[in-house]
Amino acid sequence: MKQLIVMGNPRVAQAFVDYMAVLKIECQLAPADQGVAVFLMDEQHLEKAEYELKQFIENPNDEKYLAASWTVADSRKAKFSYGGKGLVKSAFFAHAGPVTLAVLLISAVVYLFMNIGFERYLMLNLTIPPQLSMLASDQFWRVITPIFLHFSVIHIVFNGLWWWQLGGEIERQLGSSKLLLITLVAAVIPNVAQLLATGPYFGGLSGVVYALLGYCWFTGWLRPQAGLQLSPAIVGFMLVWLVIGFMDVVGPSTANLAHLFGLFVGCAQALLDKFFDKQQPN
Repeated sequence: MKQLIVMGNPRVAQAFVDYMAVLKIECQLAPADQGVAVFLMDEQHLEKAEYELKQFIENPNDEKYLAASWTVADSRKAKFSYGGKGLVKSAFFAHAGPVTLAVLLISAVVYLFMNIGFERYLMLNLTIPPQLSMLASDQFWRVITPIFLHFSVIHIVFNGLWWWQLGGEIERQLGSSKLLLITLVAAVIPNVAQLLATGPYFGGLSGVVYALLGYCWFTGWLRPQAGLQLSPAIVGFMLVWLVIGFMDVVGPSTANLAHLFGLFVGCAQALLDKFFDKQQPN
């Protein structure tokens, strides 16, 4: 599945989808920030789809597109529902790959169990042990697992939405292995930094979220062809929130060093990818 374009007019987008159906190329629509997104379901048709999209944009009122809509209207199994629940669900899963969904699911399950009587057990087993030497034994995974701990509804919803948005975009554009790599590095380094600063009792995906923010931000600047772009408003909001955290406005329990080191990790990974991209033969 690949996103081809976002169109402001849903009916125009539907006309293109209908025409592609006549060509036996399946496309689907999903809500987007600026209208509706057109997704190509089978990427083996990408070259053909991009060509047809270019032709459509140049002359969307061509009679062949109107004829296609009439042809498809009679056989369409389900009409596109602008803003329906099914469409929102489709958009959610279209934007999230297996790594994105797995982390969301694990975080949700951990949060559920923390609130039905297992908080003490999870805090003892998912936080980083105070003695780092324990990580070298059979508990090495505890340097990563604090990212699954959340302590309030706002905490998990805020982190989950940003994880879905940023992580889903990276996974969709660059693949699951890239998102998994950034996540693991952005779990280990920021978690250890926060441990050394405040002790073991912290958690949340926010350090990883800031790594994803830094990666998308710098990649959009260094390698725009990668397809990762963030608006200055989003970057500005997250950086302001980072600064506010260090001012203790939202409480002393905020894992500020995890946020900061996460941002560094994401930016550094984007720089490394730019360097290795230059090393690839043309």
